[in-house]
Order: sequence, then C-alpha cells, then structure tokens
Amino acid sequence: MPKKKEKLTVTRRRAILEQVKETGEVLITDLSKQFDVSEVTIRNDLEYLERKSLVMRARGGAINSENHVGIDQSIMDKSKIHALEKMSIGRRSAQLIKENETIILDSGTTTAEIARNLEDFRHLTVITNALNIISLLIGRSNINLIVPGGVLRQNSMSLIGPLAEKNLGNFFVDKAFISTDGFDTRQGIFTPNIEEASLNMVMIRIAKEVILVTDSSKFTRKSLVFICGLDKIKAVVTDKGISNEDKKRLEDAGLQVLIA
Repeated sequence: MPKKKEKLTVTRRRAILEQVKETGEVLITDLSKQFDVSEVTIRNDLEYLERKSLVMRARGGAINSENHVGIDQSIMDKSKIHALEKMSIGRRSAQLIKENETIILDSGTTTAEIARNLEDFRHLTVITNALNIISLLIGRSNINLIVPGGVLRQNSMSLIGPLAEKNLGNFFVDKAFISTDGFDTRQGIFTPNIEEASLNMVMIRIAKEVILVTDSSKFTRKSLVFICGLDKIKAVVTDKGISNEDKKRLEDAGLQVLIA
C-alpha cells in the first residue's frame, strides 16, 4: 500500500508540473478537484516542487519558475552565471559614458563589469551602493567615488534602506546603469527584493538617462516587485540571445537596443 501511494504521489506531482509548464499557473482549489485529493495534499505537492525549484508558490497556487524570478540569489551565485555575456555587456555599456559625467552603478554582477572598464577615463564621478563595485574602484585616481550609505544587505552585498534612499535623493546624475533579475519587454523591470526595488526607483528618478544592462536570460521573467516601466528607460544593453520579437517590441517603444 505505501508503495502504491508513493507512486500515485509521484504521478500526480509530475502531472501538476506538466500543467504548470503548459498553462503558466495553477490553483490549489482546481488541482484538489482534478486529482480528488485534499487541498493540504496539493499544498504539500507544490511545496515539494518549489523546493526542487520547479515551480514558484503564489497566492492560492503556483506559477512557472522558468518565467518568474522567485529565488533571490546571492551575488556569488550570480557571478558564475552568463559570465562572458556580462563581460561583453560591461564593455559595451562603458562606451556610453562620457568624460566628466556623473553616473550611478546599481548593485549587481553586470554593473560590476562596467566598473572594470572605466580605467581609460580621465575623470568620472561614480555613485554606487554596491560593495563589490566599491572594492573595484577604490584607489582609482580618475574616479570620484560616492557611497550613499545605508544598511548592508548580505545577499547582494549592497547598501539599502531609508538612509541610502534619503542620501541618494540629494543627487542628480547623467546616467543610471540599472541591472535586473527580471525584464518583461511589455511591462518593465522586476526584482525579488522590496528594498532593492525602492532604492532602484530613487536611482531612476534622479537620472537624466536610465540604461538597463542585462543578459538575455532575464527576458520574459518577472518577480515579486515591479520597479519601472519601459517609459523610464532610454536604452537596453544586452547580448545576442535577445529574440527578434523582444528587440522589435523595445525599439517600437522608443528604446535603443544595443547588442554586446
């Protein structure tokens, strides 16, 4: 009997996963009726699938984890993903900067690659809340480095919170380079963390130009918090993995798309 029950559980979970991938989302109440089991059983199924990073739990059900950013990865983990693409994006993004400009580099591994490509400038002012970027720019005589302060968020090695937002709000910058965990070419930028999103909104508000820097794997993904729509972004720097459909949609919306 236990073996039969285990087999039924495996079969049901496989069917649920296939349904999530096919439809994008499922509801606990519907699955309970469909498989003639309790809602508690379905919740256990979804929790199991989420632990395996196969789905993302949502209110009343689950959604496809392939199209949503549910996991707030550490910066160390992110640095190992699409590293070559990020290096190319960093080099291409640095070409958009002019001498004597004031820029913001958002926290992230892609923006860190921009920081690695600033050695040829005679003078720049860089504002950043990212400890990994600060460590790259310390000692650079050509960089006027400004750190707005805040509370350290270990996962992203960034300074966030009300103090960071208040101090950052006193500046005006030429360009803000924003990275992202999720980018929908119909809606805009998303991130899993509420406080990171709040600080990003300040960065966008004080910038003359906003440039999104992201590898193409982030396209079609969404997450917990919406940061801004396409109307706030001037350009997107990405890699050749971007689909023709996404590229056209961005260009039709008036954004400049630069392929690194």
